[in-house]
Amino acid sequence: MTASPPETRASLILRLQDAADIAAWDEFAEVYAPVVYRSARRLGLQAADADDVVQEVLSAVAQSVKDWIVREDRGPFRAWLYRIARNTAIDFLTRRKHRPWADGGDEATRQFNEVEAAEDVSSQFDIEVRREIFARASDRVQSQVSDTTWKAFHRTAVHGEPIEAVAAQLGVSPGSVYIARSRVMKRLQSAVKSFEEISNDEM
Repeated sequence: MTASPPETRASLILRLQDAADIAAWDEFAEVYAPVVYRSARRLGLQAADADDVVQEVLSAVAQSVKDWIVREDRGPFRAWLYRIARNTAIDFLTRRKHRPWADGGDEATRQFNEVEAAEDVSSQFDIEVRREIFARASDRVQSQVSDTTWKAFHRTAVHGEPIEAVAAQLGVSPGSVYIARSRVMKRLQSAVKSFEEISNDEM
């Protein structure tokens, strides 16, 4: 199976305007839903609330992306998305803050008061996005190549095992390991680029 070529940055973002474009939304949610969920959980929200935050963020993007696109001062897409996710999580924390009898009420109040003090939250969000992009790209590529090819790449390029030793254990030549590494790296670069198209800072 060959990887499909990545679309242009602008076209992927523009496609989010169409709520019926399942392919675009699946790709968007595949990367960002886990990131938003983990961000909400780090703030202390329970699993059910974190799931609700994810759904509200996706809904907010669907409703507002058209307005963001036409704004001259729109700024980076990922920064805009981060603000939506952050404000949604704060809204949930605010609700818990005013329900001290609820489970974790006091902790929610403390976390709410600390949100503004965390100056590196946005950069952490960006790091999480990049990690998720690489993880999803790796999953995609692994499903496209043979088990031997993936092991040859992962064991030598990721874990740093000697090529000769890995080749012997996999029953292939060292040259085959080099070829496998090269092919997987190219596919990974293409997959990462494809995922990054959806959140590029430029239109």
